Amino acid sequence: MLQKMASKSILLLGIFLMVATKVFPYNEDLKIVVNNANPSVASVAAQLVKQPPSLVVITAPTPPSPVDAPPIAEAPTQTPLGQSPESAPAPLATPVVKSWEDCIPLCYVRCKLHLRKVECMTQCMTCCDRCQCVPPGTYGNREKCGKCYTDMRTFLDEIMCP
Repeated sequence: MLQKMASKSILLLGIFLMVATKVFPYNEDLKIVVNNANPSVASVAAQLVKQPPSLVVITAPTPPSPVDAPPIAEAPTQTPLGQSPESAPAPLATPVVKSWEDCIPLCYVRCKLHLRKVECMTQCMTCCDRCQCVPPGTYGNREKCGKCYTDMRTFLDEIMCP
């Protein structure tokens, strides 16, 4: 049995050596010529240059078809100075003041942004009580309350109503 095993191992060793010499022959190593000189620049540049990715051509969208421009409106005619045009905005209606108690919320709105609220409220309440009107908003619009409100003055001839 040992003999069979020895012959098999020798046969296996022989096959291995034959295959190894066929795959890695020593004489082929001697035939290889190694070029240690610098490679040419053109060949290196050719290897480094990569082709750019393919470009997708995008076409511009087609312009819309021409559309006729709307007709130009004529300028409105001017009305005489004494008459108002038909589409004039209605004047802001001032709230109705029937008593002194109605002046409190109106004067509060009128004086809420004033620097001196107490002084403003005192003057506004006086003007509201006498003229039965408080202009809308926090400033301006005094002409909405008429001549009584706009012409009221202090004893120093200053405008009284805020």
